[in-house]
Amino acid sequence: MNAAERHSLTAIPVVVLTGIGSSWAGSQGGIVIANGLPVFALCGIVAFALNWLVFVHAYRSRTERFFDLTGGLTHAGVITLALVLAGELDSRSLILGGMAIVWAGRLASFLFTRIRREGSDGRFAEIKTSLLRFLLAWTLQGLWVLLTLASALAAITTTHHVPLGAFAIVGTLVWLFGFGIEVIADRQKKSFRANPANRDRFIQHGLWAWSMHPNYFGEITLWIGVAIVAFPTLSGWQYATLISPVFAYILLTRISGIPLLTSRGENKWGHEAEYRAYRERTSILLPRPPRARCWPVVSAPSSVASNI
Repeated sequence: MNAAERHSLTAIPVVVLTGIGSSWAGSQGGIVIANGLPVFALCGIVAFALNWLVFVHAYRSRTERFFDLTGGLTHAGVITLALVLAGELDSRSLILGGMAIVWAGRLASFLFTRIRREGSDGRFAEIKTSLLRFLLAWTLQGLWVLLTLASALAAITTTHHVPLGAFAIVGTLVWLFGFGIEVIADRQKKSFRANPANRDRFIQHGLWAWSMHPNYFGEITLWIGVAIVAFPTLSGWQYATLISPVFAYILLTRISGIPLLTSRGENKWGHEAEYRAYRERTSILLPRPPRARCWPVVSAPSSVASNI
């Protein structure tokens, strides 16, 4: 067992315990079904169970083909389960459910189409042959589903409903802004990659000229919107579910998103002056105009396999 596998062996129970703690906090003041099981807790169980179930097939086949699709479908399935078991739904619950399902459906279909076209995902090249490392990835995805949906789940399953107001309006606008950024960024990269002349190059136009990871910025922003909509219904330990956008930020910027893609970019283009200039002038996450003094003198267009 190497160091990476030992790390995974330690991390897996930590991830599960984090999920248990989040489920307990989100369940406070929430609807309870048969045998005293809170709906929020059931959603947490389903989030992990679905990912572990698909992991069995994925590891036996040594494939990451269904990873992102499973994440999206789990998102949609968990939020649908909450909506069904919550009973009578208010307008806030319907808005939150719609936000989660629309986002999950679009992202899952986009990423699944991409991996079908490209055949593989470089994030899993090394880890899919390791039982513990691959299991950690799927377990983290279960936690990702639970924590990103946490504030929405708490608001949907709570017994304390509040009429819609300014928070709902502001949160919806923030969600629409973030969702729009993510969709535009994904479409720009898809169009870029469709051009054979851009094979093995990095994108640096459109939103990608203002941010190296605009789709991640969009995703983090839309979860902030969800948390804002959910906020008025929360109380006590339920406030802990506001970790949703914080977790999305940490996951994408510190764990599985930007660090992995930055490493891959450095290995692939780090020796190129054009790539170094792109990194120097371009914001890592928050979109802003590029630093004009860093523009390189080039004669041909280029691109970057930034994020997912």
